[in-house]
Amino acid sequence: MVIKMPIITKQGLPANKILREEKIQILEELEGENYENLIQVAILNLMPLKEDTELQLLRKLATSGQSIKVTFFNVISYISKNTDPEHLGRFYSTFDEIKEKKFDGLIITGAPVEQMKFEDVIYWNELTKIMEWSKTAVKSTLYICWGAQAGLYYHYGIDKELMDRKKFGVFNHHILKRDSKLLNQLQEGFKAPHSRHTTIEKSDIEKHHELSIISESDEAGVFIVENETANQIFITGHLEYAVDTLDKEYKRDLSKGLSIEIPKNYYQHDNPNELPMHSWKENGDKVYSNWVNFYLAK
Repeated sequence: MVIKMPIITKQGLPANKILREEKIQILEELEGENYENLIQVAILNLMPLKEDTELQLLRKLATSGQSIKVTFFNVISYISKNTDPEHLGRFYSTFDEIKEKKFDGLIITGAPVEQMKFEDVIYWNELTKIMEWSKTAVKSTLYICWGAQAGLYYHYGIDKELMDRKKFGVFNHHILKRDSKLLNQLQEGFKAPHSRHTTIEKSDIEKHHELSIISESDEAGVFIVENETANQIFITGHLEYAVDTLDKEYKRDLSKGLSIEIPKNYYQHDNPNELPMHSWKENGDKVYSNWVNFYLAK
């Protein structure tokens, strides 16, 4: 039996109410309180719908059974168009405000800029400073989707490749490195969602002896890459996604008149008029719990 321990967040964060309704233990940060004895996780949230991502990641971190102090922060070289500035000002720190601190974990999310060259992304210079800082200030950094591509490019010079069509849906994955603690208790063929236009070539990663591909998919390609010291983990998909996230993305693109295929292996009977299946939930829970317990726990 896992003993539930609280996640500590900023007072008034909208996700807190939802999480409490889901019976997840949330405590709100008290001014002057010392939380240094807890696991410290910083989250650089680059996703456009920041509140959705906050909720998704807090749900996953809560599966670990550990007490975790979470600090959200954002880049200042780009102003989000989809999140209220008041929300960012109240619940987010800047990099300058946290760069003198040490963290057990750092999560760098995906971002809707994957078809751009890295150097053309408006906040690229700021992001590279954060990634460089993470090498000495963070015990283990988890890079997600475009974040994973950005991390592999910055740290190892591995560029992304544009695909003919968007990789969109839920796919089966092989376990290539059974002794990786990140995949503890996962079964061969486990499912995970992907939503991206670009990919990383397996052959490019294999040129770097310090990197290991620990999971891949026949359909979606390279999935999880670890470096030899386990302080950098790159996940090309979205194990944190809620059950309705792909549905929202699909219907958003349809409403914009964009060419978008039905996400694979997602809706019951592959019918978008039926309910989506949350076939990856337990897999995401396990990966995030493993990351916290095996890579971050003090």
